[in-house]
Amino acid sequence: MPLYDYQCRQCNEVTEVRHGFKESFEGACPACGGEMARVFNPAGIVFKGSGFYITDSRKGGEGGSSSKSETSAPPPKSETAA
Repeated sequence: MPLYDYQCRQCNEVTEVRHGFKESFEGACPACGGEMARVFNPAGIVFKGSGFYITDSRKGGEGGSSSKSETSAPPPKSETAA
């Protein structure tokens, strides 16, 4: 079950409450008995790997935009006989 932070609207005391995803918390503040409001915290993001460069992403067209411009593509090879 997930762990959620709730803050008292009267005394600002923060309490951790464990309950189901679809459940709601209707309890009172353990310190003063005031009304509790859920606190939304940003999720931590961890980037792992050698790096995040343009060469690390998918090749064009499939579900995303390619950040390479057409001018940076190598010129086409000419077919000249030597």
